[in-house]
Amino acid sequence: MARPKKDISKKRTIVIAFRVSQSEYVIITNNAETIGLSVAGYIRRKCTGKSLPTKKVDPLDRKLFIELSRMGNNLNQLTRVSNSGIRDPFSIHKQLEEVKMLLKQLKSSISNNDR
Repeated sequence: MARPKKDISKKRTIVIAFRVSQSEYVIITNNAETIGLSVAGYIRRKCTGKSLPTKKVDPLDRKLFIELSRMGNNLNQLTRVSNSGIRDPFSIHKQLEEVKMLLKQLKSSISNNDR
């Protein structure tokens, strides 16, 4: 199934180009990267008054959070299949043990990176 087409009023068709100094560019890219936005997304939100995340997150921690979120998503899917009454069609118990092992590795990685 193809992705639905955007409404013409929501398409971003206008390009705004402006110059910044190298030091300004470094500040903008660092701020955008820290909160997990592209430079364009950061500038767009900043200029339109939309809220930005208030807490800055270390890029390594951000990657860990994303990975934990993905693992939680997989765990929810496995749990739903497990609770559906189907008798272990995908060796769920083995997969759950792998998830536990990965969680232990992530926890030790987080504790080792603790400042």
